[in-house]
Amino acid sequence: MPTLFRFLFVLAVIAGIIYGSMVALVFLVEPRERDVTVRVPSERLNPPAQKP
Repeated sequence: MPTLFRFLFVLAVIAGIIYGSMVALVFLVEPRERDVTVRVPSERLNPPAQKP
């Protein structure tokens, strides 16, 4: 049984490290705002008229 407890303890420590790093990213990293420009071809806005 001690190896099972050791295994679960190691998994809990790894999960704690991952959780702690995610919390640190949330509090310490600020996203930068920037403008986004997307070019849309004119064919998509004004499709050519189809002949009957």
